[in-house]
Amino acid sequence: GRVYDAAVREALIVLWEASDRVCGKRLRPLLPVLVEAMERHDHLQLAPEVRVGVLAMSAATIDRLLREVRTAAGGAPRRRTPPSAALRRSVPVRTFADWGDPAPGFFEADLVWHSGPTARGSYVQTLVLTDIASGWTECAPLLVREQVLVTEVLNEVRRVLPFPLLGFDTDNDTAFLNETVRDYCATAGVAFTRCRP
Repeated sequence: GRVYDAAVREALIVLWEASDRVCGKRLRPLLPVLVEAMERHDHLQLAPEVRVGVLAMSAATIDRLLREVRTAAGGAPRRRTPPSAALRRSVPVRTFADWGDPAPGFFEADLVWHSGPTARGSYVQTLVLTDIASGWTECAPLLVREQVLVTEVLNEVRRVLPFPLLGFDTDNDTAFLNETVRDYCATAGVAFTRCRP
């Protein structure tokens, strides 16, 4: 018999959408914090038995329960060809445990896709830079996802920052992890790191 009913599955779908559709392995450890935050801000109200069910499920169960909705949402992964091993070796990994107490100017960066339910076609993306020390956030649009455009936008953002850009920490997205951005950071004296191996 089924352990999780339709109410638990519907709550899981809402949480999956709120987490930007991450996989079960990444969603599982996020669920307790996400449920608490969404309830605190009145974005979600779960019956006690639904809350217990959502928080008890494994990563494999999450993926199984989301399989159908993921397929209906155009479940093709949004991955591109990974950067070369030599390039990955040239950009050091810095995790949350490595930050310590940085001075203002060390930014985490990510791209937010404004593609709706499908990644096909052209759409605007937003480069979001968040300072580790102060939380200062700058957002800049990218009309196309292209490495030279990323460096041009970084030049514009550097002009408006209240402090110098000292560090640029990204994920392994090919828009960031490439020779153009790496060389730009080296020339500008900006420490370029990535958050995942």
